Amino acid sequence: MSHPGETPTLTPAEAMKPLPMIIFGSRWLQVPLYLGLIVAQCVYVFLFLKELWHLVTHATEFGEQQIMLVVLGLIDVVMISNLLIMVIVGGYETFVSRLKLQGHPDQPEWLSHVNASILKIKLAMAIIGISSIHLLRTFIEAGNIGNTGRVTNYTETGVILQTIIHVVFIFSAIGIAWVDKMTVATAGKGH
Repeated sequence: MSHPGETPTLTPAEAMKPLPMIIFGSRWLQVPLYLGLIVAQCVYVFLFLKELWHLVTHATEFGEQQIMLVVLGLIDVVMISNLLIMVIVGGYETFVSRLKLQGHPDQPEWLSHVNASILKIKLAMAIIGISSIHLLRTFIEAGNIGNTGRVTNYTETGVILQTIIHVVFIFSAIGIAWVDKMTVATAGKGH
């Protein structure tokens, strides 16, 4: 109860005018996007299990390099899946609403200090990891063209372009981290 002459205290929701309330509420439009990524995660789980089953049932027919290529494919699926989790959980926590996981034994360590800058750097590092796996597979498969007699879609130009794209990913991640470091340093000086 307020005393005469005092301004009544409004909750933040009551204090918001209609337009800012609509704009702020529009963040919930991202929920179907995150749910769609969860469906994509299910597709990757199915793909992983299918490839794992293929590896287990044909292990005696495969040579060492074929097994290594299938395992690299499995690692690739896991890394993409990890990227999806970072985007789903980190993006929802950063841009939509808090998940309220404080104290939960399974809370990811990185989630306690996630923000848009950290999420960008983590995503860039995950993309570099995924690109590294793809590039390694390309090098192995392209190097085996003459040995196995198998025809692949790798040309010298394609391998060079894939390598250049990978290097661009690395420089992009370095640039993102550098800009983030400069932003934190500038904010720390009181600017």
